[in-house]
Amino acid sequence: MKPIIVDFDGTLADSTAALVAAWNIIAQKHQLKDISLKDIDGLKKLSLMERSKLLNLSMYKVPLVLPQFYQLYRQSLQDIRPFKGMKEVLLELAKRGYKIMIISSHAKDTILTFLKLNDIHCIAEILYSNPIAGKDKAIEKFIKKSTIPADEMLYIGDEQRDIIACKKVCVPIIWVGWGYDAKEAIQYLQPDYQAVAPHDIVKIIDSL
Repeated sequence: MKPIIVDFDGTLADSTAALVAAWNIIAQKHQLKDISLKDIDGLKKLSLMERSKLLNLSMYKVPLVLPQFYQLYRQSLQDIRPFKGMKEVLLELAKRGYKIMIISSHAKDTILTFLKLNDIHCIAEILYSNPIAGKDKAIEKFIKKSTIPADEMLYIGDEQRDIIACKKVCVPIIWVGWGYDAKEAIQYLQPDYQAVAPHDIVKIIDSL
């Protein structure tokens, strides 16, 4: 069973509204810049450093802000749904014998609650990614205990940091265009494959 690692926020879960609401509560508390849903398209085109500067989020504030942010986010789980078509894609890949996994910096019980609420039962494993350490550490840890070589795995994600992490551990990545980073923000990183819509994922895997 070849593993397919799927990013959670922005790839599987359409959580933009919940993230904006949680961020603005945190922003008010820590003197950060608040955002609205209409700001999202502009933010998607920026690099991680440009976003941090715009939002007034310095690196020393990150360890303080993130735990509070995720706690607020979890309270909105009942309002978060999978992107249209993603549930069907995961079910199809699982039916074909792939081991479907989710990677996220959210707690495992948060992901399990989302899966239960949305009747998704094809996830074999959940990988926790420390938001400070980076996703490559979580992927590398999984690779070390797996019998499948890294270049025979596949990652599906939407952000610059997903592509950077995959390049560090030599795992091919399908970047998806409906998430948090626009094409302008990721183009220079040259992801292995690009999907405009969920059904493109199956087409790409069929072509491999």
